[in-house]
Amino acid sequence: MFGWEFPPHISGGLGTACYGLTKALLKCGVDIVFVVPKAFGDEKPGSIELVNASKIRVNVMEDVFKEHQQNLSYLEVDSTLLPYTSDEEYYHIIEKIETATQQEKKQLTSYQFDFEGGYGKNLMDEVKRYAMVAVEIARSENFDIIHAHDWLTYLAGKEAKRISGKPLVVHMHATEFDRSGDQVNQGVYDIEREGMHAADMVVAVSDLTRNVVINRYGVSPHKVVTVYNGVEPTEKDPSAAAYKKNIDEKIVTFLGRITYQKGPEYFIEAAHKVLKLDNNVRFVMAGSGDMLPKMIRRVAKLGIANKFHFTGFLKGEDVDHMFGISDVYVMPSVSEPFGISPLEAMRSNVPVIISKQSGVAEVLKHALKIDFWDIDAMADAIYGLLHYKSLPEEFKNQGKTEVDNIKWDQAGLKVKEIYQQFID
Repeated sequence: MFGWEFPPHISGGLGTACYGLTKALLKCGVDIVFVVPKAFGDEKPGSIELVNASKIRVNVMEDVFKEHQQNLSYLEVDSTLLPYTSDEEYYHIIEKIETATQQEKKQLTSYQFDFEGGYGKNLMDEVKRYAMVAVEIARSENFDIIHAHDWLTYLAGKEAKRISGKPLVVHMHATEFDRSGDQVNQGVYDIEREGMHAADMVVAVSDLTRNVVINRYGVSPHKVVTVYNGVEPTEKDPSAAAYKKNIDEKIVTFLGRITYQKGPEYFIEAAHKVLKLDNNVRFVMAGSGDMLPKMIRRVAKLGIANKFHFTGFLKGEDVDHMFGISDVYVMPSVSEPFGISPLEAMRSNVPVIISKQSGVAEVLKHALKIDFWDIDAMADAIYGLLHYKSLPEEFKNQGKTEVDNIKWDQAGLKVKEIYQQFID
């Protein structure tokens, strides 16, 4: 199994989903070798064999070239098609050194790539190097099937299949259309399309994503199956009783990457509308992303900065704490393949508002659903949950029961069934 991150070093839902699924597969009796670009040493994979790609040496047969330099002088004559030119401009004596290259032999060179393991400026280079490392891992490991998570690992999965001849399952957690709208990064789109067409089966996290895979990438419907995500059970008490709030105001929370895909600007506009009706509310935007500076400026311009808080990226205990003191959770995503955070909020007895443009809307009954762009409906939903006592209590009670039945175990069983189609 090829992934890009592993807890506790995660930057969003991808690492959380991979962890939940691998634990569920282990319960189903599946042995997993999980490969990451960079392991930091403090991971606790349990029974999962964690392979650090930064420790793998890659042998490459390279051509050796010998260069020969020689001085050349030549006369350059400008094109006579130019209408205005002087005698001086017409002729130029140019001297330069040219290099001639002659191939002599091949030699075996060994590389060990030190991956950053994040999402930095060299991301595309790391994706390609990861694929090179996948070749060595596929040669050395004993396995029955290959599973690659999201576009970052698709080239690795494809190369592992090429070397081993073993079946390839790719998992689509989010498409380039989710991240960028119609202004897609062509390079990323090409890798996604190439990986899915090379795969024996594509796992989509929702029917919403399945339809995008079929209609936007031209993947045959018979090899695209929907497997919904789950939520990790917690032994801690995530309710408000376990955390001290320290303020009398109600708290409304947005938790996710502050990017186009997550719709943060709609949350801010809805907050502005709510505060016009009730000033005894605080809004929290927890996360980081490329739109953060723009969102801070918008909050300042609307004059609501004294009621609006930016926490930065949260994970682990801090996420539980944030949900524990929240009265309402809002996920106004423009395009959300699934969305695990509403399940985490409901697990903490927090009523949730989600966009109809999310995959999780397909499985949740006890959540208020609005169109991401309808800030009036979003503001009305927030106001209603804050002021009509019976409404949030109903969503808390029914929602907690509902989310307790959305488990990773179910996803693990379905993925194992997919594996067995190619192994038995």
